[in-house]
Order: sequence, then C-alpha cells, then structure tokens
Amino acid sequence: MSGNSHGNSRSARERREVRVAVLIPCYNEAAAIGRVVRDFKRAVPDAEVYVYDNNSVDATASVAAVAGAVVRKETLQGKGNVVRRMFADIYADVYVMVDGDGTYDAASCAAMVDLLLDDKLDMVVGCRISNEREAYRSGHRFGNALLTGFVAKLFGSRFTDILSGYRAFSSRFVKSFPGLAAGFEVEAELTVHALELRMPVSEIATPYGARSEGSVSKLKTYRDGWKILLLITWLYKNERPLQFFSAIGGVLAIASVALAIPIVETYVTTGLVPRLPTAVLSTGIMLLAFLSFASGLILDTVTRGRKEVKRLIYLSLRPPGRHDGHVSPQQAAFDDFVSKRTVQEQ
Repeated sequence: MSGNSHGNSRSARERREVRVAVLIPCYNEAAAIGRVVRDFKRAVPDAEVYVYDNNSVDATASVAAVAGAVVRKETLQGKGNVVRRMFADIYADVYVMVDGDGTYDAASCAAMVDLLLDDKLDMVVGCRISNEREAYRSGHRFGNALLTGFVAKLFGSRFTDILSGYRAFSSRFVKSFPGLAAGFEVEAELTVHALELRMPVSEIATPYGARSEGSVSKLKTYRDGWKILLLITWLYKNERPLQFFSAIGGVLAIASVALAIPIVETYVTTGLVPRLPTAVLSTGIMLLAFLSFASGLILDTVTRGRKEVKRLIYLSLRPPGRHDGHVSPQQAAFDDFVSKRTVQEQ
C-alpha cells in the first residue's frame, strides 16, 4: 500500500496543467453534501466538483448548488447507473469519485491525484482506515474482507478494500470502462475492470469517519452484499469462462461416475443392466459435463477477443502525467471533442 509521501513534495497539479473532476453521486444527502463540496473545493481548488442527484426527495441538489458544485440529475435509480452517467458526461484528465455522505477525507484527495499522476497509474483506491464503530460496522468489515478475499482468489490480489467508494481514475480508465452494474456493486466492477486489463493501480490509506448527523446509509448489508457476490460470480463467468464451465463440468462428471459405478459392478458380476434409467441418467449427465467443458472452450476464445478489443481501446487513450506531444488518431479526435464540449459548456 502506498503512503502519503507525495504530499511533502511540490504538488503534481502545479507541475502539470491537468483537468481534475470530482464526481459525487448523491441520493438524499442534504445533511452532508454541502460540507463535502466545500471540503473538496478547498482541498483541490483547481478541480471542478460535480454532484449527480439520483432522485433525491430532500434538498440535496439545492444545497450542493449553493456550496458551489455543478449539479446534474440521473433518473435511473442506483449508484451504478449514476457512475455510468458521470463517466459518460464528464471529460477530464483525472477523475476523483467520492460518496456524498461526508465519511471520506477530502484532504487525502491531493495525495491520491499526485500519486496517480506521478506514477502514471490508472486507478488509486482510498483504502479506508477507521477505529470508529459507527463509521465502519463490524458486519461491513467482515463482508468487505470476505468479498475482497473472493476477488483476490478469482482475479488476483492487488487490493485490500475493493468496496471503497473513494477512488481516483485516469481518463483512459474512465473512457474504457463499460459500466454494467446498476447499484452498489459498481465498486466491485471497477476493481475487476482494472484487474482484468492489468492496469497500473495502487492504494493509499485514507481516514474514514462516521456519517454526518441526519445522513442515513443506503447500503443494506445482506441485500447489497448478496448482489455484490452475484456480480463477482457473473464477472468470473464472463472473464474466466473456461475455469467456470470446467468446474461445472467436473462436478457433473463426478456425479455421472458416482451413478455409473454400481451399474458397472452389477454388469461385471451378472452381465445384466437392471437399472436402465440410472444408466441413461448417468450417460446424460456425462454428456452435459462434456458440453459444459466445450462451452467453456468456445467462450474462452470469445472472451480473449473481447479483452483484446478492450485493451486496444484502453491503449488508444492518453496515459496520465506529462506527455511528449505525440498522440494517437483516436486521442486526437477525443481531445478535439473535449475542447468543443468545454467551449459549449462555458
């Protein structure tokens, strides 16, 4: 895990002209959003702060606007839907995503951006450090550790907090991220995207505090934990189809053999097959096992081709940090579009 040593050096944002966007998805966070916006505008004064209101029924949007944020709206309910909309709408060199509940430390933002730029990373995760029981409940700690371990087993161990909502991204990460999740499982999807494309990533410790008074958590421990687990399984099926379907085929093959052993023993002893339905069932299950394995082989080829396309799209975009002036045609078109979009917004 990376430390906070970059904070002692001259700011990377002073050395390079970069566009930094702070993205804050919000749902009924009127009690905290004003302070969050002000804290981030103070911590990174050169950044533009965007608040995306997700059908709040309180004064979230107006409070954020008064605090100085650019306020926009996403009507599809769910954090994943908001993140997908933010990534599509906003154009910047560095993106910082943070929750609007006031639990994350705005002072860590500069260090996260500096680390991303200095080391040319694509994602920096704010790894939550807290001793407050109210801030990080034991059930959430256990669930996070369980899911983080599960992801580490399936996709590789490069993160210690896959569910953190505090992250800094490069432009090429954001614009190559497909974003299919609808809810809180989006953090797991972001993590797997980085792991599958083998992007340069890091973590940085950041304080994690209790919610502001009047702010209520929207995360349901068991319901959302189950959704995240299902998403990870679904991603495993999509990204590791040969392993996934081979495991299913292996279980089916073992079941088929277990059913066939008594039948074979009887046939060897008597020359008869008295349990014909069981023999047919065993044969059918073994056929399914081979079909499962064949499906894994076919889908593995498809997945490899899809991963190559995603990698090429990722490589066509400019990396973070200082540039030598040479850009790809795709990046030149992207820069031209961003310039026109910026003029239109102004």
